[in-house]
Amino acid sequence: MNATAAAFKGNADIGRLLDDGPYTTMQKLVVFLAALSIVMDGFDGQLIGFAIPSMIKEWGITREAFVPAVAAGLIGMGIGSACAGLFADRFGRRMAVIASVFLFGAATCAIGLAPDVLSVAVLRFIAGLGIGGALPSSTTVTAEFTPARRRTLAVTATIVCVPLGGMLAGLFAAQVLPAFGWRALFFIGGTFPMALAVLLFFSLPESPRFLARHPARWGELGRLLARMGRPMARDVRYTDAAEQAAEKNAEKSAGFGALFSNGLARDTLATWAAFFMCLTAVYSAFSWLPTMLASEGLSMSVAGSGLTAYNLGGVIGALGCAVAISRFGSRWPLVLCCAGAAASAFALQTLNVGKETSLLIFGFGVHGMFVNAVQSTMYALCAFMYPTSVRATGTASALAFGRLGAILSAFAGAAVITAGGATAYLALLGSAMFLAMVALLIVRRHIPGRDVLLQRGRGQSLPGVSPPQGISRKRSS
Repeated sequence: MNATAAAFKGNADIGRLLDDGPYTTMQKLVVFLAALSIVMDGFDGQLIGFAIPSMIKEWGITREAFVPAVAAGLIGMGIGSACAGLFADRFGRRMAVIASVFLFGAATCAIGLAPDVLSVAVLRFIAGLGIGGALPSSTTVTAEFTPARRRTLAVTATIVCVPLGGMLAGLFAAQVLPAFGWRALFFIGGTFPMALAVLLFFSLPESPRFLARHPARWGELGRLLARMGRPMARDVRYTDAAEQAAEKNAEKSAGFGALFSNGLARDTLATWAAFFMCLTAVYSAFSWLPTMLASEGLSMSVAGSGLTAYNLGGVIGALGCAVAISRFGSRWPLVLCCAGAAASAFALQTLNVGKETSLLIFGFGVHGMFVNAVQSTMYALCAFMYPTSVRATGTASALAFGRLGAILSAFAGAAVITAGGATAYLALLGSAMFLAMVALLIVRRHIPGRDVLLQRGRGQSLPGVSPPQGISRKRSS
């Protein structure tokens, strides 16, 4: 009898079972479903950026008239992000993901019926609640189904599905807008996530860590673990030693004030600034890039291809930066990507927008590669920077400040395009990323490189269960 079999009559530490156990096909399928939710999140979230030029033309209004609609969606995202954690902790991660996906799909569909900008603003706010809630809920599912050794890359790969969804939205809009108009763009675009929500309802399981905290659902947890290649007896009692220890520490050090104690104040403020500036740049592109290009006299299809290239570059950049961080640590990969984002934006100012279209689109792809490399991996930086007792608070606060930058982009993007066209718009993108670079240079607690992590990880034991009293942890015959 081996140690795991003997432990069937004792206590099972769910954290060790998940972190030190195999990464099964079933777990990978769950991560795929969570990632697919984020693809739809990015897809529906960016449809408005492709549709605005057509809506302006049809209704005969100005860019400034659309600022409330853009801002309402971003405000909804901020509220959705803040409330998603509370919903997920009370009702489960599964329902948080399903509800978020269905909500933004239904609201996006309804935009196709909107008679005016005010209606679009209200519906974008509702869609924003779901779009904002889907990202933290889905990344939590990914984190809680993935072993610790794969978690950083898995979470980054999930987050990078936002620009992947935006890229698909660009390809979709290029086909639908000329043939069927902007209303069909929202009708069809909203149907996809609603269908996905039905699929998730029947196929997405609840998080094992959530189930472990509810003894009444331990039977469901046992069946789930069996599907994950970890069969357990019915009488096993489940614990989560790491979380329980964190909760004891949280009684002493949790709370918003803890983000500014024990030498964290400098890193907290610098990280907030980095999120703020980076999301200002990201959502200035998501919301206004096609509109800016159209204002420079480019066709709708070419204007849309600029944002598609931006998102395609973002997918490549985020995955590449995640690999670089796992090898070299976070400081220099993030700083160099910020520098590349700023330099590429300023370099684009030298192009003739009307004559050098291909080079312009390629340049936006390069810019998007650097910007999204920074944005997608800063979540991992927050997870490393803060101790367990304040990790969720630290990450949520940084994202909240980032959302303020996103809301600012709704006003700043329209204002700079009206005031200075492409030159002023590119100056906004470049300046925001330069300031993000300065903020990340100020941060002291960066993720260390692979060599340091390997040294820290030596000597860790692997068993995922604790045997009953009298049974040794050593392997027995």
